[in-house]
Amino acid sequence: MGTNEEKYESLKLGNQLCFPLYACSKEIIRRYKPFLDDIDLTYTQYITMMVLWEKKTVNVKTLGECLYLDSGTLTPVLKKLEFKGYITRVRSSEDERNLVVTITEEGEKLKDKAIDIPAAMGACVKLSPEEAKVLYGLLYKIIGNVR
Repeated sequence: MGTNEEKYESLKLGNQLCFPLYACSKEIIRRYKPFLDDIDLTYTQYITMMVLWEKKTVNVKTLGECLYLDSGTLTPVLKKLEFKGYITRVRSSEDERNLVVTITEEGEKLKDKAIDIPAAMGACVKLSPEEAKVLYGLLYKIIGNVR
């Protein structure tokens, strides 16, 4: 009896590292929702804007690499952000295949509305700075290993 159960031990949900990562990600994004609703962004739009607040101008390929998103997922996000007036998308003059995304003045103004979101989320997560640093490092190690 023990041998047969041991054989399937790896299939128990409680033994899966992927499940708490999945559940945690889902819950974190759920906690972001009220803060992001206040500035009329989805989570994916928010992380896209975070890259643009930092870089100002970036091509779609690089943006996708920063966010771990493929162009099929990123394109509708960028179209929405452009419609809202936060970004522009223009073909590169050097290479027509390259689509360049640039933050607009309205997109820059949105940064002031979003400024308190990281601290509000930090209060929800309740990790010490040391714990957050360790978790951050471990998560990026996993990302690097599975890519």
